[in-house]
Amino acid sequence: MTQETGTERDRTGQNHAAEDHPAQEHSAQDPATEGHVDDGHAALLDELGRLIRAGRPGEAVALADTALQESLPDHTATLVHLKRLGALLNLDDIERCPAAVDALHTLLGRFDDPAMVGEFHALAAGVAQRLGALERSVNHLVRGARALERAPDGFATAMAWLDLAVTYSYIGFHSDAVEALARAQRVAGAAGLDAATFSHPEIRVRYALWLDQQGDTSGCVRELLRINATLGQHDAQPQEIPYLVYSAARLAALGVRPRQPADAFSYEATSPEDVAVMLAARACLAIAAGDPRRALVHLAEVDRDGHVSEPEVRRLQALAYARDGQLAAALACERSVHRALRDRTARLHGLYVEGVAARLDQDELRQSVTRYSDEAHTDMLTGLPNRRHLERFVADLTRRGTYGTVGVADLDGFKAVNTVHGHLSGDEVLRQVAAILSRLLRRGDFLARYGGDEFVVVLPDTRLGAAAEVTGRLVAAVAGFDWSSVVPGTPVSLTMGLAELGPRTDLATAFRAADLVMLQEKKDR
Repeated sequence: MTQETGTERDRTGQNHAAEDHPAQEHSAQDPATEGHVDDGHAALLDELGRLIRAGRPGEAVALADTALQESLPDHTATLVHLKRLGALLNLDDIERCPAAVDALHTLLGRFDDPAMVGEFHALAAGVAQRLGALERSVNHLVRGARALERAPDGFATAMAWLDLAVTYSYIGFHSDAVEALARAQRVAGAAGLDAATFSHPEIRVRYALWLDQQGDTSGCVRELLRINATLGQHDAQPQEIPYLVYSAARLAALGVRPRQPADAFSYEATSPEDVAVMLAARACLAIAAGDPRRALVHLAEVDRDGHVSEPEVRRLQALAYARDGQLAAALACERSVHRALRDRTARLHGLYVEGVAARLDQDELRQSVTRYSDEAHTDMLTGLPNRRHLERFVADLTRRGTYGTVGVADLDGFKAVNTVHGHLSGDEVLRQVAAILSRLLRRGDFLARYGGDEFVVVLPDTRLGAAAEVTGRLVAAVAGFDWSSVVPGTPVSLTMGLAELGPRTDLATAFRAADLVMLQEKKDR
């Protein structure tokens, strides 16, 4: 994950405001639950929250699993699932998260609660980010923000905005993170909620350090000074205090005297992440005290630990080397900072270009299937003609005396996509494959989703040799797509079998023949 402050703190760990994961703190009196949850189920939700706050997410998951075996009202079941997903993230049990996301998506389709939808997308964005699916994570973040625009002020809405801010910050979209944090604070203020719960200085510190790493040191100083001047020991949750310490120490390292020095804050670091932040703060204070070599010793330990991001470690090393008069070493560290930022920017540029291309594919797909607007003949997931329309199309060809080639295509690795990333991601893969195939087919060719991960193409007036050239392009295009941006670690490819559709071969016969060819190709690999 991209973390410019330098701590690889668990998104759902102890760095969060009111409890281990902000999404999990729904109270019985929360507007999102009031009027929907009876006393017995409110007690269940309170117990789940208590277990999470106590750092016992494993027990929370077990309790949620037991409760979900009963017949719960949809609204209550959704709240339990939300808490369960947050607890799974606390446990870093990513393998079970995609199925949990799928279950929540199904439940949320049964009623309209924008605060819960926003919270769902905040959690799902965290899951996608953990899985390395940056594009999918951003998609969830945008959907979550849109849902929360409709949500009433209250605790659940404020916490959902805070969750969005945390994930925006972790993936490196710091301006968006600060804006989402401001939204959380505005909603919390309007609802009369505790300001300390939503101060969350970590996000603002990450933003300030990102400015410094890009060369805007004056902007970094202004932001750190604002944090230092407005947030004291009691203005943030205890687990956020290391960031107040770090902001003061970082100002000192830059030669700026903070209003509240680092030793004005009291905190005992216990987690590896907190220890790393406090050690980096000691390195900053050593630089400020004119002892750069001691700072470099601290930074070597921080670097080995891995909980502080490389750009921040290198930036601090550059400050230490410069203070020690080792200008060549300082320059080399600054170049490392810029190289890391450049690589990240290049990745984001690639993601942007791929996103534009994907949207164009989807637009072309929608245009190409407008003639199949009859829902009875359209696959609702991909917008392609369905099996019934395929049969009608081939029947029309037969009546006109036109024949050609039928291709049966099956996705390779699709089961792994659903297993690792969940069915929502599987649906996205199917939509993207449909768009790719639709874009590359010739005018007059026909494409249908036959069912599951199986597609059928009909190439009128095309013999097997020419058809093989067409389908070869389709297979290459699917294999060449950058699936790592959608479902990282689970590449997707296409296997296709062909059979002639002639006067003596009906669709069923041609389909079986093409299907057998496709299965044999899979077997021969």
